[in-house]
Amino acid sequence: MPAPLSFSTLGAWADRLHPIAEAAGRAILEVRARGFETFTKADASPVTEADRIAEAIVTAELEQLTPRFPIVAEERMAEGLVPSFEGRSFWLVDALDGTKEFVKSGNDFTVNIALILDGLPVLGIVHAPARGETYLGVADVEGVNKRAEVIRDGVVKPIAARLRPARVIVTGSKSHEVQDQLDRFLAAFVVADRLVVGSSIKFCMVAEGRADLYPRFGPTSEWDTAAGHAVLRAAGGRVHTFDGAELTYKKANYLNGRFLAEGRA
Repeated sequence: MPAPLSFSTLGAWADRLHPIAEAAGRAILEVRARGFETFTKADASPVTEADRIAEAIVTAELEQLTPRFPIVAEERMAEGLVPSFEGRSFWLVDALDGTKEFVKSGNDFTVNIALILDGLPVLGIVHAPARGETYLGVADVEGVNKRAEVIRDGVVKPIAARLRPARVIVTGSKSHEVQDQLDRFLAAFVVADRLVVGSSIKFCMVAEGRADLYPRFGPTSEWDTAAGHAVLRAAGGRVHTFDGAELTYKKANYLNGRFLAEGRA
């Protein structure tokens, strides 16, 4: 198992990776501007040249920064490049989360980079290139030291999940949801508003206090959730199963079950 990492080291890595995520985002926007083809992967999900270019930018930097940590990246996995390693410390990368939004010329797509230590997300970067914003979260395994912020137009602003009010704001997916299960769950709350957003931005809205709950009943892969989970964890929120257990990583086939992302209850 890799040696423990200090909070200052995690913060320094986050600062180094922030411009890398932005570089991947610029590459994505360049592909969109010139036009692209959309292909279908074996799992019936779409993939484009932008997915592959952005992933190559991110993984090249991670290989230089931390050669000791394996990298689990969505497009590599789709091509059968599945790393074999002991322990539960590794990078998770989804360099274009929300490909369906990207293909439809929407703005809710992100570059996701997360570091998992002993099964928990301790560093996360969520960059939304079409929105011009980046969320960054760092929290050590114990959850004692935390740093969460959003960068807009070069201005860094600390963020924190808010205490849950009596009337909650709920965010959810544009493309995937199990509506009957969602409706049954929300029947226990007084819902003030429901915000439909794509990609990992949903976690960041809870982390920034713009939403209170993000329940997910449809399937996700770990690279879909890890970066946003790290940001929310650093902002004082939680991502857990409906039994209350913290969502952890390196599960079978890197697949998540149902979960709830929430601010401070």
